[in-house]
Amino acid sequence: MRGCQLGARKLPRAELLPNRGAEQIMSMSAVSPRRWTRTEVDHLVDERPGYAPRYELVGGELLVTPAPSGRHQRIVLRLAQLLMPYLAEHTLGEVFLGPAELPLVSGDRYEPDLFVVALSDGRRPTLPLERTKPILICEILSPGSSRHDRITKRRAFQQNGVPHYWIIDGDAEVFEVWHPDDERPSIIDQRFIWSPVGAAARFELDVAAFFASVADGAPPA
Repeated sequence: MRGCQLGARKLPRAELLPNRGAEQIMSMSAVSPRRWTRTEVDHLVDERPGYAPRYELVGGELLVTPAPSGRHQRIVLRLAQLLMPYLAEHTLGEVFLGPAELPLVSGDRYEPDLFVVALSDGRRPTLPLERTKPILICEILSPGSSRHDRITKRRAFQQNGVPHYWIIDGDAEVFEVWHPDDERPSIIDQRFIWSPVGAAARFELDVAAFFASVADGAPPA
């Protein structure tokens, strides 16, 4: 069953213009027009000094993202705080945060900001995760990541049947919600309602209150 959102509107076009800023994402295939392999990207991951930069491989295209900003981290962590008790109460899934790897497609590599993997008979999945289709993926836009989050990865997630894909735009303070057959996202700027399959109750979020909770000067949650 598809989630229902209140305060939603449809964008006239799905391929939105990217924001620009200091925190940039780079498509390495734009620099070198060759297809990267999983082995090459795994080597980059092994050689990086910590958890950044983030390396992802989508259909042979290498995406490189530097460390997230402080506001980016606040948004991810706050959403995880809100999702975890709901998912636990209804025995739905476990939250993972980037740079945890999501094994979605053989040969590709994904490290979403947040994703939720369904429980198995009410228990946490076995680690390391095997190839799986998550019940939710969420990306928080960085100033230069718009095209890849909204187009490159979004298309891959739709093609692989990810039931719910959320893009959080911290500048516009909206949630963009995609499902596998959508041609345009729903834009949520008021009350957000998510009804995942198997849930006895809905997950509800006041979008304005959510962004207020991660603003400078807000009390810690």
